Amino acid sequence: MVERRAGNREQFAELVRELSAQPGVTHSRPGSKTFGHSALKVNDKIFAMVSSSGDLVVKLPKARVDELEASRAGKRFEASQGRPMKEWVQVDAGSSWDWLWLAREALDFVSSL
Repeated sequence: MVERRAGNREQFAELVRELSAQPGVTHSRPGSKTFGHSALKVNDKIFAMVSSSGDLVVKLPKARVDELEASRAGKRFEASQGRPMKEWVQVDAGSSWDWLWLAREALDFVSSL
């Protein structure tokens, strides 16, 4: 499990490198926590983060989250036990989903808000 989390954090670090050049995109400083996780923001709004279990968590429109959940590509993210968030989906790194693609989709969505 520790190896998996380390690999996922490396995968998230790649997202940070790829997306940091986009206008308005920032990354929480090393050691800082948002929702208890490392986060990418656009115009100070979180659009992607890595969960404590090492999964990717992104903010997308509710209909898109519903679609990803129905296809079993992800599950609603729960910030606290038993409280799933409508516009947040958690995608296991072991899935076939491309983290960069999902993060870009989340960046576009949050930028439009």
